[in-house]
Amino acid sequence: MENFTPLSASIGGALIGLSAVLLMALNGRIAGISGVFSGAVFAERGDKTWRLMFVLGLIAAPAMWALVRGTEPPFEITDSWALIIAGGLLVGFGTRLGSGCTSGHGVCGLSRLSPRSMASVALFMVAGMVTVALAKSVLGV
Repeated sequence: MENFTPLSASIGGALIGLSAVLLMALNGRIAGISGVFSGAVFAERGDKTWRLMFVLGLIAAPAMWALVRGTEPPFEITDSWALIIAGGLLVGFGTRLGSGCTSGHGVCGLSRLSPRSMASVALFMVAGMVTVALAKSVLGV
């Protein structure tokens, strides 16, 4: 934990929680990014507008950071584009296979005490731990 920032992490978590609550309360929808994005691309016409605005907000956030802070957010891509694309495809496949992503199951599903989300988050965590353990022990990453 080289960049431990409890205040900014707490504020960010509170904002994520608030946005999930507001989307559920005002729109009756779950703030699962994979489902929102998929619906922005494939949904019926009447259901696309809020989804597109949600995705646009995700994309606009770094630009807002730059306007407020006067600098770009610290971000560096060190891996190859092929690896990034392969990882993105695997994540997309996994979210389809698991009927949702970490934001939908982890943030929204757990807060609703959904048994399916509890099982999904447990599997996400175990898979992540096993992946890190294998990467460190086998690949030396």
